Amino acid sequence: MLLPERAWEISREQTRTSLKLPKDPKEFVEILATELDDAYQRTLGGLRREHPIFEVADGRIDLEKLDALDEPVSLKALRARIDAMLPDVDLPELLLEIATRTRFTAAFTHEREPSARLSDLEVSIIAVLIAQACNVGYKPLVDEKIPALRLERLKYVARHYIRPETLIAANAMIVDYHHTLPLAIEWGGGEVANIDGLRFVVPRETIHARRNPRYFYRRRGFTAIGTTTDHYVGIHTIVVPGTPRDGLYLLDGLLDPQTSVRPQQIMTDTAGYTDSMFGRYRILDFQLSPRLADSGGARFWKLDPLADYGRLNTIATNLIDRRLIELCYDDILRVGGSLLQRQTTGSELMRALRSHTRHLATLGRALAAIGRVPKTIHLLDYCNDPIYRRAILGQINRGEGRHELARRVCHGNKCELAQPYQRGQEEQIGALGLVVNCIVLYNTIYTQRALDQLTAAGHEIQREHIRRLSPLGHEHITLTRRYHITLTEPIRRGEYRPLKTPDLTDLATA
Repeated sequence: MLLPERAWEISREQTRTSLKLPKDPKEFVEILATELDDAYQRTLGGLRREHPIFEVADGRIDLEKLDALDEPVSLKALRARIDAMLPDVDLPELLLEIATRTRFTAAFTHEREPSARLSDLEVSIIAVLIAQACNVGYKPLVDEKIPALRLERLKYVARHYIRPETLIAANAMIVDYHHTLPLAIEWGGGEVANIDGLRFVVPRETIHARRNPRYFYRRRGFTAIGTTTDHYVGIHTIVVPGTPRDGLYLLDGLLDPQTSVRPQQIMTDTAGYTDSMFGRYRILDFQLSPRLADSGGARFWKLDPLADYGRLNTIATNLIDRRLIELCYDDILRVGGSLLQRQTTGSELMRALRSHTRHLATLGRALAAIGRVPKTIHLLDYCNDPIYRRAILGQINRGEGRHELARRVCHGNKCELAQPYQRGQEEQIGALGLVVNCIVLYNTIYTQRALDQLTAAGHEIQREHIRRLSPLGHEHITLTRRYHITLTEPIRRGEYRPLKTPDLTDLATA
């Protein structure tokens, strides 16, 4: 599981440098102590505010619920106007247009003859992607009068061109294109993401699905654990049987980058996130920021038994074993090196640390001891900083909104995916993620054009309003029934569709 002794000796210094960690374990503990002390001092400052948003009583924190942010009339008017301006489009046209702009279909190569290109291959690829993403099969897309849309042709393309690695490469081209757009940059730089699972029923017996009555009633299913960035694109998806905790697989996606976007802060929904998990994130220089269901019942830790945190002393009652961290420091670095060099995955490591092997059990406790520092810092900041808390909730809402769009796209056969094997599940989920990213990119492009037109017409638009727009709308996109895979010549040449031009006189200053 961990790097062999010889390989670790060779890579120790490079790993330590890559992780930006000191050589001396005592120095590392002092760094943790300083970070923790700063967080306690920030929180004490929050208690001294005229109207603190939390109180400390009876050894627990009572946290006020955040009020919903008001939406000004001007923001609502801006959203409504942009929605009315976005050009109507059928899903096949949308995909063809995005293919024209990003050239993502070039990533789909023949598995044995990479240079082989069929005539009108792009049309066949789009048809197969729709069949898989919309979960409707080939029948609505077959047109025997068009060679690129004949049934045998679609099956051939699906078999030889559509596979996980080509889907990943195509998706990377879409994400990288979107990442450079000015409007996407307004929404976020890609440093923040959330990871969450989308569950699907598999209506047949297979070892690549598991039972869970809560989500699948009496049937089986699997979970697609996806990473959504702060500018709404999906950058990584892992397909796992059943409904395991998302936390098991969080690091797998982060350490297996498939695009140029590299999130550093991960915001997740409430789940069983452990101290050890926080420890692994801290070692790898990631920040884990889960939403809290009950901050009052959380345990707060300190490294210095003599530290005086004033009114917070009643909650800072748990002491971290700094000696254990120092004793296991080299093995902790070795864990980081093993993950960076893909000797193991985050999910494999978590399972191994639960073993009864004495050495691994001790290492697991040391990682948990480290994790209590960033976890306590997160708890303190979550209670003390409403902006931090809103950022977490906002990013989680973006992920949930993307899941809702994915459900709309994957409408066929009651959203039940019949793929019995993991590879087939990965291909279908990969196609779904790619199609959703195409919709996000299309909406971003035309939202920007709508904003430009409104600005040119003399409407003043606040930057804060722009940041609260979203590219997840789908009312102007025909997702069902019409699957005519054609593209007009102007769009093929790189031109844009004309925006709809409703009356703009009723648009309040945005």
